[in-house]
Amino acid sequence: MAQHGHHVASSQKALMLEMKSLQDEPVEGFKITLVDESDMYNWEVAIFGPPNTHYEGGYFKARIKFPVDYPYSPPAFRFLTKMWHPNIYENGDVCISILHPPVDDPQSGELPSERWNPTQNVRTILLSVISLLNEPNTFSPANVDASVMYRKWRDSKGKDREYIEIIRKQVLATKADAERDGVKVPITLDEYCVRTQVPPTDDGSNLLYDDYYDDEELEDDDEDDNEDCCYDDDDSGTEDS
Repeated sequence: MAQHGHHVASSQKALMLEMKSLQDEPVEGFKITLVDESDMYNWEVAIFGPPNTHYEGGYFKARIKFPVDYPYSPPAFRFLTKMWHPNIYENGDVCISILHPPVDDPQSGELPSERWNPTQNVRTILLSVISLLNEPNTFSPANVDASVMYRKWRDSKGKDREYIEIIRKQVLATKADAERDGVKVPITLDEYCVRTQVPPTDDGSNLLYDDYYDDEELEDDDEDDNEDCCYDDDDSGTEDS
């Protein structure tokens, strides 16, 4: 029992530090809040579709659920928004190596080194999820139909558009969610790449970046911010790859 208490204390501390780090230096294209202020183990994530990709303009909601022995065991990542993707199950669960425990499982085609270890964190998960959206792994798909459709699109060099049309339809469907939540979805690369830091004069409700993208002064910082952005203009080739 004492062991369990120790896990809870250390995992809560780890999660509080991670939340603070993500507030001070947010990951581009993500908003993180607690589902319930009194529970550090359930996080709500809003993901903005990266510009120059098929997800541009999208507002996707997800939950991260952490185990009490975090970071020794991985959290689970589940989309609440309907997603059509080779590596997302119908119930929204994301199937990605970094969230699998590091056991040796030759059947999976994953190396233990690609799986979860305690040096990973929420930041690395978010970056993995965004890269998975753009580059699905069709080796062992969670959604076989989506995987077949994606491969047709890829192998036809974009001529078979069924996969892309479903994604665009889902992206458009998220506009109502964004309006309901009062969220302004970034469309340009400059808006997406902005690094917002919580202002020191904040009234304490700094888990929510409601006017994240409305700051007029952001225009002046564009050049600096672009260097740090995880998506640059070279990535606009996703349609052709």
